[in-house]
Order: sequence, then C-alpha cells, then structure tokens
Amino acid sequence: MAAPALTARAVRALSCPSCGAAIVLRGFAWTQTVACASCTAVLDAKDPNLAILQGAAARMRVAPLIPLGARGEWRGAPYEVIGFQQRTIRSGGGTWSWREYLLFNPYHGFRYLTEYDGHWNDVVPLQALPEVGGLAHPVARYGGESFRHFQTARVETTFVIGEFPWEVRTGDHVEVRDYVAPPRALSAESTDDETTWSLGTYVDGDAVWRAFKVEGKPPAPKGIYSNQPSPHRGKVAALWTTFAVLVALLMVTLLGRAVTARNAEAFSRQYVFRGTSADVAAPTSAIDSVTRGAGTAFVTPAFTLDGAQSNVVVETDASVDNQWLYVEYALINEATGQVYDFGREVSYYSGTDSDGRWSEGSRTDRARIGAVPGGRYFLRVEPSGDAAGRSIAYTVRVRRDVPNLVYYLLGLIALAIPPVLGTLRAASFETRRWAESDHAPSSSDDEDDDE
Repeated sequence: MAAPALTARAVRALSCPSCGAAIVLRGFAWTQTVACASCTAVLDAKDPNLAILQGAAARMRVAPLIPLGARGEWRGAPYEVIGFQQRTIRSGGGTWSWREYLLFNPYHGFRYLTEYDGHWNDVVPLQALPEVGGLAHPVARYGGESFRHFQTARVETTFVIGEFPWEVRTGDHVEVRDYVAPPRALSAESTDDETTWSLGTYVDGDAVWRAFKVEGKPPAPKGIYSNQPSPHRGKVAALWTTFAVLVALLMVTLLGRAVTARNAEAFSRQYVFRGTSADVAAPTSAIDSVTRGAGTAFVTPAFTLDGAQSNVVVETDASVDNQWLYVEYALINEATGQVYDFGREVSYYSGTDSDGRWSEGSRTDRARIGAVPGGRYFLRVEPSGDAAGRSIAYTVRVRRDVPNLVYYLLGLIALAIPPVLGTLRAASFETRRWAESDHAPSSSDDEDDDE
C-alpha cells in the first residue's frame, strides 16, 4: 500500500467525555473513531470534543497481547500499535474469535497484525481488486497467484479500543470471504455499501514479540490455521526427487547384475515318484529318469558349481494334479562334506464349484541358497507324496549365480517409504486444514460412498 499523504500534526492528548480518562490520538488526520481504553466508549475523533458515537457499556473486556502505544520495527519501518479489536464468528452454536492490532506509520500508512489461537498474520489493505471466478469452488487471483476459497462467514466486532481510520463500533457486522494460498490469504469484507480487500501473510509469533519488544513468549499455536504454511512444503518434492535418483541407480545396478550374472544350469535330471503303488509303469528309456517309491532316498550324479561364492537355485517341477509332492534335499560338497539341508513342497489342486472353475498351488518351486562356495556337489533327494496309484514325474534342476529380483524389490520398497510417508503426512496436514473450511468432506458424502 502506498504511503498516504499525511499532514504533519502533533499527537493530540484529550479526555474521554464519558469517563474522563486520558485519550491520545496518534493517527493524525486519518483517525476517524477512537475507543476509550478505560470505558470502551466509541468517540468521534473528527469532533473537537470527541462526541460519543457509542456509549460505554458493561462489555466483556479483552486484554491485547501487544499493548496500545507499543512501537517496533516491522517490515523495515517503525510502526506503532494504535488500535485493537476482537472479531467473532458465531455459527452452529459455536463461537470463534480473533484479535486485530492496527499498526500506523505516518509515512507508510496502516497495516494490521491478526492473531487467532496463537497464529499470526501480517495484513495490508489492497488498492487493486483481485479477480474472482468459479462457483462451487471459487478462486481469487491476485499478483499472479491463485487463492482457493476457504470460508464465508458473518463477522461481528465484539470488542474495540484505540484509534481506527473508519467508523468502528462493537456490534458491527460484515460478511467476510477468505481465500488461501499458504502462506498468504486474501480477505474480502463486505457491507451494504462497499467491499474492501486485504492480503495477509502468515508470520511467526516470535517475530512479532521481538519486533515490538513484548515481554514473555507469544501464545503457542493451536491446531492448523487456514493459511499456515505446511511444514512439509518442498520436502515431499525433494523426497520424491531423491527417490527417483536412487531408483535410477538401483535399476542400473540391477541391469549390471543381470548382464554379469552367469545364471548357468549346473544340473538337470527327471525322476518319477511312484508312491507305494506297484502297478505304475517304469519311465521309458527316452527319459533320463529314476523311479522311486515313498521313503526312498537317493543321490544325484555329482556336478560342478563354478566360480567363487554365489547363490544356488534348486528348482522342482512336478506333474502334480490334485496331488502334492514333498522333497527333502541336501546339497553336499564332495570335498568338504558341507551340507545344505532344506525341504520343499509342490502341490496343485483344481476343480469346479458353484462359482466356476478354481485352482490353487503351483507345479513349480524354487529354493535359493546364498553364498555357496564353488566346487563339486551332489544332491541327496528323498521324495514323499500322495501318488495314489498315479506316478508323479518331477524334474530337479540346479542353477548357479541367479539374479535375485527380490532384493531389488525390497530395496525399491525401502526407498519408497520416506517419500510415501512424507506424502501421507502432507496430505493429512492439508486434510486437517480444510476440515475447518466450507469445503470440508461431509459425513453424508462418506455414507453415500459406502452404500
């Protein structure tokens, strides 16, 4: 706001015609009304005798946190607190009040500090009018920035003391429309005669206390204010940027592993499990296989695992059909006798019911053993199952140095945790902010969604 052309006048010291208390006018020719700090009578500052505009009454008194007459360096200029008012919204049986402090500088004019539940805003009147559009969700545009409609409410002045550049009385009502683009907010105050706009910027209470040298500490903020900056602002984008970079590095590592991994087949042989049934024919000679009954263990031919330490994957492919096959394995080093024991089950069932065809299980199983030294090995194999008169053909396959995508998937999940949590926290903050607005999700909407 451009500094008004003020005439140089001395500060006037007068007496309240209602209670006789001393009244000091600091706003020069710009002061139109003054409310006595002693009796709260509202006086006409333009009248040499301070005519009473609104008589003293037994009203609730509100003590300003920043005393009238306090001076401080604010936004690069000295300002003095010359007026204070409390304004109130009454809705649905609830009451919400905030405080406004009128600041004055003879060369820079007026500005305001507002406080609600420990949340402070620095407010300046606007001369240029914002552009407002939209119906269900109005948006105001000012200074190249878009402000979303937050709430519309009828506001009452419930307490006033000090000087003001307009006629102010307790009991005055205006309609206020608030639009927010944190940390800024646009407010339009409308009466039957005019609409005035102002621009507020969220400020820290400690900065106000330091500027006006107020004793003690400012009240701690409660809840989330309409234009309070999100503590997650900028952090979430940074987290996702870091995530993208780390995922790119992870993919490069995965690609490098896929290219360099040998993924070599060290052993493959097919066997047939006959259970206890004696009428199952032996496999043909065309299949390199061995027929075994239940509880019969055997060892495979030896095979070589090349290279230094690396993983080994043992695959079991079985022709189970509404059956199961369980195999006890032991991978044994020929030279050292080191044993890696593990058991695996393969099962597959299918059928039809009232819902149609169904199936469960799998005919393939893979077991992974990590950090197995190179050398000559063989497998001890002991199958069991429910062949039930039908043979089960199964293939045992050993692969060396197989890329493990699970580790990369776990790494991807771990990398995603910080940005996902940050996004959820930011969304929760905004949900709590807008829960106090005219555009909060209604419970009826939620119930409709559930139906």
